[in-house]
Amino acid sequence: AAVAVFTGKANCPYYAKAELLADYLQTNLPSFRVHKITQHPGEWEQWLHDICETNGWEHRQSPIIWRELLDRGGKGQLLGGLNDFLEYAQKYYGITSMMLSEEMLAIAEENLQAHLEIVKEDEEIKSLIKPMQIWITSASVPTCYHLIPLLASGEVFGMTTEISIHLLDTEQFKEMLRSIVMEAEDMAFPLLRSISEHTKTDQAFIDADIIIVLDDVLLNLEVQSLENYIRGVSEICQVYAPLIEKNAKSEVKVISSGKTFANLKATMLRMYGPSIRPDNIIAISTSWESAAKAMLARKLNMNTAGVKDVIVWGNITGSNYIDLSHAKLYGYDCAIRGPPNFQRPLLNMIYDSEWIHSELVSAQSTLSSRVSRGTGMLPAHAVATVLRYWYHGSPSEEIISVGILSEGQFCIPEGIIFSMPVRLQNGNWEAMTELEINETTQKVLGHLAHELVQ
Repeated sequence: AAVAVFTGKANCPYYAKAELLADYLQTNLPSFRVHKITQHPGEWEQWLHDICETNGWEHRQSPIIWRELLDRGGKGQLLGGLNDFLEYAQKYYGITSMMLSEEMLAIAEENLQAHLEIVKEDEEIKSLIKPMQIWITSASVPTCYHLIPLLASGEVFGMTTEISIHLLDTEQFKEMLRSIVMEAEDMAFPLLRSISEHTKTDQAFIDADIIIVLDDVLLNLEVQSLENYIRGVSEICQVYAPLIEKNAKSEVKVISSGKTFANLKATMLRMYGPSIRPDNIIAISTSWESAAKAMLARKLNMNTAGVKDVIVWGNITGSNYIDLSHAKLYGYDCAIRGPPNFQRPLLNMIYDSEWIHSELVSAQSTLSSRVSRGTGMLPAHAVATVLRYWYHGSPSEEIISVGILSEGQFCIPEGIIFSMPVRLQNGNWEAMTELEINETTQKVLGHLAHELVQ
């Protein structure tokens, strides 16, 4: 059977006239079959050029009509444009079109609107099935290894969101990345559409929805000065930031994590990538928060999950302050009992004030050691937790600490990434400025901010 293929600009009145006559012939002639391809006006010229070049045709206007001897795929025989088709229909079938210009224009307008609606529906459907693109830098580190199963399990983004993971590192770690890719593929996660390794920096962050920056500098101040290490971090961010602007999606979310310079990396990425939305660059302080809760739970001989609202202020991987003034205990075994949501202020339950002022303050170095020498499970869990909250909201009554861009909240200088209490809802964060900050904490914040700025 012969198939007549009709292609034209969606808003072309001549295409509308040819299309209507073709519909009439198909309805009334059992051997006449039609296949239509409507093109957006902005894409028509290029499409016409390509189809003519492929088939060796000469044709310059809308519509273009040809016959295929096999259904959608046989060698095409060019009929031409509207006038050629009218002549063909008259000669072979004794039928012509008496459509007026006004009708042609009206149908052309309807065609354009219908085409735009179909394109919009297709894009919406594709957006539902297109996987979320996640890039992880320094992907050879243990944190990445532990992070992949958390991201691919469905607990972070939901059980209907597929993901594609891109592992980025230097050429020397190519074999390690390949091993991680093969192992992840063997685990056959139902939501992991693909996982791939990348060692060419100029191709980094293509179509990224999320970028997790794990890059760490191994500090050894006997070998190099702190200034040199900071210069190295700056150089890495000067490479990443323009690539993020160029290759990633406009609403890309960027997470700075790791054992060193978490705040600085986030600040530098913002500085060197001014078109990246500032609200979409954060630093993860949840590792410190979790470690502090665990230390308190051991002191109180209770479940760590019952310790809430511990705040981490300041420079996440530098000078920070663990604030217990708002901390609460749930399910604590004491003289007063209540329902599951019954809570007690933590400072009322720790009677050993000496422990709070000496042990916990000096425990900063202990916590730092625990966070730094971990195998990667803790920071991986921290990244996954914050991502889940970012996309699905944090518990409504809980305080979460995140390194965010200061806008002057809590009298912290503007323009620096500073860890502070936030709530996350509807894909955004909001600093919990309604919290009352006592005079002691305010002094500490001033000191931390000054040191971070320096």
